[in-house]
Amino acid sequence: MSILHLGTIGWSYNFWKSTFYPKKTASKDYLAYYSQQFNTVEVDSTFYRIPTQPTVINWKQQTPQNFLFSLKFPQLITHIRMLKDCQYETDVFLKTVSLLGEKLGALLLQFPPNFGAEHLPDLEVYLQKLPKQNRYVVEVRNKSWLTPEFFSILRSNRVALAWADSPLMVQISEVTADFLYVRWEGNRKKVNGTLGKIEVDREEDLKVEAAKIEQLVYTKVEVFGYFAKYYSGYPPSDIVNLQKYLNNKKQ
Repeated sequence: MSILHLGTIGWSYNFWKSTFYPKKTASKDYLAYYSQQFNTVEVDSTFYRIPTQPTVINWKQQTPQNFLFSLKFPQLITHIRMLKDCQYETDVFLKTVSLLGEKLGALLLQFPPNFGAEHLPDLEVYLQKLPKQNRYVVEVRNKSWLTPEFFSILRSNRVALAWADSPLMVQISEVTADFLYVRWEGNRKKVNGTLGKIEVDREEDLKVEAAKIEQLVYTKVEVFGYFAKYYSGYPPSDIVNLQKYLNNKKQ
């Protein structure tokens, strides 16, 4: 299996019809088509609700053998309860997504800006209780987190710190696990994201990103990378361009 997994955040976008999805593709067939083009996707819908078991089984059945799903933890856990009194919801979520089997990529705990470093003890306790067979990622949006103690806790639990290209956070270069998780989120105040086309030229930025990733892949670090619709406005082209720059560096 490849150690480089590049995809988009979500796939159910009608505004990609005729540019990415063939014009006559039914929405129920989007995932099957998507998974023939890219080898992973980050599921954003799990942030809003835990999927049903039939839904997860359907995702698995629609996709090729080596395809991987990364999924967000529900906001009830990360944003509303902020890791407290949520063991039941955590167990249900993990049991449900485990139905993906070998197609389960990484699981993302994305926290809001008001979740500051004063919650470090809560995070440490929560991470220690998680089943160790999965890959976990933490994304923070408050720079008070960026301390040696925080990095040490992530390392001791083998949890990756997400690298996020976002106006909500400073740039991160810390590697805390045997894999890396990158989210090219972009700026939703500058990019509409629903026009089905490139709105902002990110070519030079992608060359820089390719240099970072190439170095990690060369050292056999497994990399998951996902583009949001607010990065350039059109994530499928971002993946193609990033792959192009990575391939050029190999030559």
